[in-house]
Amino acid sequence: MPVPGILRFGAICGVILALSLGIPGAVETFVGETTLTSLVLGLGAAFGVPALTAFHLYQGQATGRFGEVAYIVNTIGLSLFACVAFALNTVVFFLPPPVAKSLLAGPTGTIQLVGVAIFVIGTGLYSAAMVRAKVLPRTPAALYGVTLILLAVLAPLPDTPVTGLVHVFAAGSLIWLSMSLLRAPTLRPAPAPDGR
Repeated sequence: MPVPGILRFGAICGVILALSLGIPGAVETFVGETTLTSLVLGLGAAFGVPALTAFHLYQGQATGRFGEVAYIVNTIGLSLFACVAFALNTVVFFLPPPVAKSLLAGPTGTIQLVGVAIFVIGTGLYSAAMVRAKVLPRTPAALYGVTLILLAVLAPLPDTPVTGLVHVFAAGSLIWLSMSLLRAPTLRPAPAPDGR
């Protein structure tokens, strides 16, 4: 039977996020960053929070208080990182290099670093919470942490086969988690307030 609508929506968002990471990452390994790959990466980041929320709704009871804190930090970090990805890939990418460099040298660059740091901490915590909960498969739960942290760390560097491979593995972990959620048994819905 299908999972409830919000979980299905989140799982589909996870697949869209994965494709927006994996395909451009693989393409950029061979041709470098293009307008199209940059736009796909920047816009695809918007699907991260719905996916994360669906994972948390499905396994939240099993992750306990640690999982709640990890989810909060990861949601804030993922939101900030999505903003950074959007700005870098849909705005900064199209600026002349001297303008982009001066923009990132000011407060914008500092805010970007803070956002990335919160993302890295939140991703590590939430990956650990997923692995500990043992509700979703442990391998993609662990890969979620490792690959997304590596993406954040490698983002400022030029595209190489290594960064392309990290993009593909990050996409694989997200698709695996999302498909596991789509195939999950139905969660029992809460009763209606009037008892029906």
